[in-house]
Amino acid sequence: MEDGITPPESDEREHPLTRAMILLFLLTALMSLGYGSVFTLLADIRDKFGFTDGQVGLIAFAGLFTGVLSQLFLARYSDRGYAVVMMRVGIATAAFGMLWMVFATSLWQWIAARLLLGLGSGMVGPAIRRVIIARDPQRVGANLGRQTAFDVAGFVLGPALAAALAQIFGLRAPFIVLTVVYVLAVFLVGKVTTAEDAAASEISTAKRFSLIRLPAMQSALFAAIAFYLTIGMFEALWSILLRDQGAATWLIGVTLSLFTIPMIVFAPKGGALAQRIGPIRVVTVSITVAAIATCLYGFLPLWLLIVISGIHAIADAYTMPANQVAVAVSSPPDQLAAGQGLLGATGLAIAAASALIGSAVYDMYGRSSIFAGTAVLMMICLVLARWRWNAQPALHGITG
Repeated sequence: MEDGITPPESDEREHPLTRAMILLFLLTALMSLGYGSVFTLLADIRDKFGFTDGQVGLIAFAGLFTGVLSQLFLARYSDRGYAVVMMRVGIATAAFGMLWMVFATSLWQWIAARLLLGLGSGMVGPAIRRVIIARDPQRVGANLGRQTAFDVAGFVLGPALAAALAQIFGLRAPFIVLTVVYVLAVFLVGKVTTAEDAAASEISTAKRFSLIRLPAMQSALFAAIAFYLTIGMFEALWSILLRDQGAATWLIGVTLSLFTIPMIVFAPKGGALAQRIGPIRVVTVSITVAAIATCLYGFLPLWLLIVISGIHAIADAYTMPANQVAVAVSSPPDQLAAGQGLLGATGLAIAAASALIGSAVYDMYGRSSIFAGTAVLMMICLVLARWRWNAQPALHGITG
């Protein structure tokens, strides 16, 4: 394969971020800001409009569904010279979804608006990552890590902002503010140059082949499955687990907030390390640590659970950008966005399935069975990831 991504040549401090790169990070944060806000307000939407829990579940699922489809089938257009166009259209679509939520009353309207938000978000993410990868291949690991930090920061800030606005000004206020934010974001996209798009259009006529057939891509996806298994489990069961161990609501909220801090602090370091020594080496350690932590959730008392979750968070901060680097080095130069879209779609699907199945197993068999079983599955996926990576060892100047 032609080299498209190379190890960093020198210290990161010698290469300050450009304005365009910072704008890309800000766009990432703005998109996740809206995504996190909607999840926070689902209970209020249920109470105000008289929906059942199942109907609220449909609203949440709608965004995940179109997010998966969008990343699977639309991300490829960012590789054909339309990355900036995909950002504009995606943000505009998400803005229209937010605006619809300002006026939505019936169930079908909420579902439709959520479908648009998921569709738009799924278009934007791979396009942004494609430009980040192509713009600065010498520091792609650190830059993907920074993007992860902005993504997590936006997702954390979103719920707090939405809750405050809804409490002070009413349920519709967060959607009005986010609509304005997204409209402004459309104009921010114009500040990103399209040099990478021109390069993409020149190679888009090359023969295309299925990414999933590449052993290294299979490896990256197995590692992603291991990561998102525990992400889905954590989202569905963490609050329930702590409550069953006697935790107060405030403590549960604090632990959820604290879990995100290592993601923001360590993700850039994780991405840079993955580029320097190889992503498979990073995920081997980080996923093993995460699997041990996941297993311990099934047996430890409350305060030790909280301590272990901090260690788990640091491990995840290395795994997430390392997965993105693995996909980047596994993708041909004309399929960078398609590869990132495949990663995002796989993650959403696995996290959703893990949350659904995990809740059922927790109810039927208890916490030890579900968390220990998840840890075993994570390690199986990690072994498969290493096996497939070794089947195609030399990729874009990075070895694992």
